[in-house]
Amino acid sequence: MLVVVVIVILGGRRHSAVQPGGVGLAPAASYAANLALSDIRMSESSNLAGGKVTYLDGTITNKGTETLRSVTVQVGFMDDTHQLAQKETLAMKLIRTHEPYIDTEPVSAAPIGPGESREFRLIFDAVPALWDGVYPEVRVIAVETK
Repeated sequence: MLVVVVIVILGGRRHSAVQPGGVGLAPAASYAANLALSDIRMSESSNLAGGKVTYLDGTITNKGTETLRSVTVQVGFMDDTHQLAQKETLAMKLIRTHEPYIDTEPVSAAPIGPGESREFRLIFDAVPALWDGVYPEVRVIAVETK
Protein backbone atom coordinates (compact mmCIF):
# COMPACT_ATOMS: atom_id res chain seq x y z
CA MET A 1 0.00 0.00 0.00
CA LEU A 2 2.82 2.41 0.88
CA VAL A 3 4.45 1.79 -2.52
CA VAL A 4 1.23 2.77 -4.32
CA VAL A 5 0.96 6.01 -2.31
CA VAL A 6 4.58 6.95 -3.07
CA ILE A 7 4.09 6.24 -6.80
CA VAL A 8 0.92 8.35 -6.87
CA ILE A 9 2.61 11.25 -5.06
CA LEU A 10 5.79 11.18 -7.14
CA GLY A 11 3.96 10.47 -10.37
CA GLY A 12 1.69 13.46 -9.83
CA ARG A 13 4.53 15.95 -9.55
CA ARG A 14 5.09 18.10 -12.57
CA HIS A 15 8.38 19.82 -13.10
CA SER A 16 7.72 23.23 -14.59
CA ALA A 17 10.37 25.25 -16.36
CA VAL A 18 12.10 27.80 -14.18
CA GLN A 19 10.56 31.22 -14.77
CA PRO A 20 12.72 34.18 -13.68
CA GLY A 21 10.91 36.73 -11.53
CA GLY A 22 9.13 34.38 -9.14
CA VAL A 23 5.37 34.95 -9.18
CA GLY A 24 5.68 38.22 -11.14
CA LEU A 25 7.64 39.29 -14.17
CA ALA A 26 11.42 39.46 -13.87
CA PRO A 27 13.03 42.90 -13.77
CA ALA A 28 14.05 44.44 -17.08
CA ALA A 29 17.65 44.05 -18.19
CA SER A 30 19.74 47.19 -17.78
CA TYR A 31 20.27 47.46 -21.57
CA ALA A 32 16.49 47.23 -22.13
CA ALA A 33 16.29 51.02 -21.72
CA ASN A 34 18.11 51.20 -25.10
CA LEU A 35 15.59 48.96 -26.88
CA ALA A 36 12.27 50.03 -28.36
CA LEU A 37 9.56 47.47 -29.11
CA SER A 38 6.98 48.83 -31.56
CA ASP A 39 4.34 47.83 -34.11
CA ILE A 40 3.15 45.07 -31.75
CA ARG A 41 0.37 42.92 -33.22
CA MET A 42 -1.08 39.52 -32.47
CA SER A 43 -2.53 36.76 -34.62
CA GLU A 44 -3.38 33.10 -34.34
CA SER A 45 -3.60 30.07 -36.55
CA SER A 46 -4.35 26.38 -36.32
CA ASN A 47 -1.54 23.86 -36.23
CA LEU A 48 -1.45 20.44 -37.87
CA ALA A 49 -2.54 18.76 -34.63
CA GLY A 50 -5.75 20.79 -34.56
CA GLY A 51 -4.57 23.14 -31.81
CA LYS A 52 -4.21 26.89 -31.84
CA VAL A 53 -0.92 28.81 -32.06
CA THR A 54 -0.73 32.47 -31.05
CA TYR A 55 1.84 34.86 -32.53
CA LEU A 56 3.07 38.18 -31.22
CA ASP A 57 4.95 40.13 -33.91
CA GLY A 58 6.65 43.49 -33.70
CA THR A 59 9.77 45.50 -34.37
CA ILE A 60 12.78 45.86 -32.07
CA THR A 61 15.04 48.90 -32.45
CA ASN A 62 18.47 49.10 -30.86
CA LYS A 63 18.94 52.70 -29.72
CA GLY A 64 22.09 51.86 -27.77
CA THR A 65 25.77 51.61 -28.65
CA GLU A 66 26.21 47.83 -28.45
CA THR A 67 25.40 45.11 -31.01
CA LEU A 68 22.74 42.63 -29.83
CA ARG A 69 23.60 38.93 -30.05
CA SER A 70 20.62 37.59 -28.09
CA VAL A 71 17.51 38.98 -26.46
CA THR A 72 15.37 37.15 -23.90
CA VAL A 73 11.88 38.43 -23.18
CA GLN A 74 9.26 37.59 -20.64
CA VAL A 75 5.64 37.94 -21.73
CA GLY A 76 2.89 38.40 -19.16
CA PHE A 77 -0.75 37.60 -19.94
CA MET A 78 -3.19 39.20 -17.48
CA ASP A 79 -6.66 38.04 -16.44
CA ASP A 80 -9.83 40.12 -16.01
CA THR A 81 -8.74 41.16 -12.51
CA HIS A 82 -5.38 42.46 -13.83
CA GLN A 83 -3.51 39.61 -12.17
CA LEU A 84 -0.79 37.69 -13.97
CA ALA A 85 -2.50 34.64 -15.50
CA GLN A 86 0.55 33.28 -17.33
CA LYS A 87 4.11 34.27 -18.10
CA GLU A 88 6.40 32.88 -20.74
CA THR A 89 10.15 33.37 -21.00
CA LEU A 90 11.38 33.17 -24.60
CA ALA A 91 14.43 33.86 -26.69
CA MET A 92 13.43 36.51 -29.22
CA LYS A 93 13.35 35.22 -32.81
CA LEU A 94 13.81 37.55 -35.76
CA ILE A 95 11.72 37.24 -38.89
CA ARG A 96 14.05 36.11 -41.67
CA THR A 97 11.55 35.83 -44.52
CA HIS A 98 7.84 36.48 -45.10
CA GLU A 99 7.33 34.34 -48.23
CA PRO A 100 6.26 31.62 -48.82
CA TYR A 101 5.74 31.64 -45.03
CA ILE A 102 7.19 33.49 -42.05
CA ASP A 103 10.52 31.94 -41.11
CA THR A 104 12.44 32.96 -37.99
CA GLU A 105 16.02 32.81 -36.79
CA PRO A 106 17.79 33.58 -33.52
CA VAL A 107 19.16 37.08 -32.97
CA SER A 108 22.68 35.60 -33.09
CA ALA A 109 22.15 34.75 -36.79
CA ALA A 110 21.53 38.42 -37.62
CA PRO A 111 22.92 40.59 -34.80
CA ILE A 112 21.22 43.97 -34.38
CA GLY A 113 23.69 46.83 -34.52
CA PRO A 114 23.29 50.30 -33.00
CA GLY A 115 20.49 52.20 -34.73
CA GLU A 116 19.15 49.11 -36.51
CA SER A 117 15.63 47.69 -36.38
CA ARG A 118 14.42 44.14 -37.03
CA GLU A 119 11.04 42.43 -37.10
CA PHE A 120 10.52 39.72 -34.48
CA ARG A 121 8.04 36.95 -33.77
CA LEU A 122 7.18 35.24 -30.48
CA ILE A 123 5.22 32.00 -30.67
CA PHE A 124 2.89 30.62 -27.98
CA ASP A 125 1.48 27.11 -28.13
CA ALA A 126 -1.07 28.05 -25.47
CA VAL A 127 -2.45 31.17 -23.85
CA PRO A 128 -4.39 31.06 -20.59
CA ALA A 129 -8.13 30.53 -20.74
CA LEU A 130 -8.47 33.39 -18.23
CA TRP A 131 -6.49 35.84 -20.41
CA ASP A 132 -8.32 39.17 -20.67
CA GLY A 133 -7.55 39.51 -24.39
CA VAL A 134 -5.48 42.69 -23.92
CA TYR A 135 -2.03 42.61 -25.50
CA PRO A 136 0.37 41.07 -22.99
CA GLU A 137 3.31 42.93 -21.48
CA VAL A 138 6.59 42.14 -23.25
CA ARG A 139 9.63 42.80 -21.05
CA VAL A 140 13.26 42.38 -22.13
CA ILE A 141 14.89 40.56 -19.20
CA ALA A 142 18.27 39.57 -20.67
CA VAL A 143 20.49 40.87 -23.46
CA GLU A 144 23.79 39.57 -24.76
CA THR A 145 25.90 42.12 -26.62
CA LYS A 146 29.22 42.08 -28.40
